[in-house]
Amino acid sequence: MNLVARVQAILLKPKEEWVKIKDEPTTVQQLFIPYAVILAAIPAVAQFLGMAFFVRIPFRGGTLMTRALLYAIFSYLLSLVVVYALGFIINALAPNFSSTQSLPLAMKLAVYSMTPVWIMGIFSLIPALSVLGILGSLYGLYLLYLGFATPLMGTPKEKVTGYFVVSVVVVIVLMAVVGIILGAAFAIRGVMAFF
Repeated sequence: MNLVARVQAILLKPKEEWVKIKDEPTTVQQLFIPYAVILAAIPAVAQFLGMAFFVRIPFRGGTLMTRALLYAIFSYLLSLVVVYALGFIINALAPNFSSTQSLPLAMKLAVYSMTPVWIMGIFSLIPALSVLGILGSLYGLYLLYLGFATPLMGTPKEKVTGYFVVSVVVVIVLMAVVGIILGAAFAIRGVMAFF
């Protein structure tokens, strides 16, 4: 799989790309190693650079650079955990929505729908622009919906909206948990208000 071609296709021609993705033989490991691991690094690196060079508020108990690096590492690892958990939960919910239970298909849905979120994470380089990352999140939700509607998971049309809504709730809960963990671990809520 060509990383750049896949990113372009899922962002620019998502309906056609979901059809291709459905038929590709892929393991969960193949989704994460050449794709998610690389793309998830974009917002983490951008956050690190943005915090290290644009935020001039001192942290208690350590240097700004050390805290920014640790924050980036933990947010990177937790973002991968969130995507894996989302795929796992989408797969577990499949029978409730008369869908095919397949971990590789569920992981495809979770991983590829995160593509715009990771790409738009580049705006974290400049803290004032990081709010534009919301656009990536909204487009990611659209991709998630299209993935259900393709139907990647074999979801009947009348159950697509329900499956999508439950998945969105799961994403919100997972992201809230990550926010709480990172906020508690780094106690930088005041600084993160600038992001």
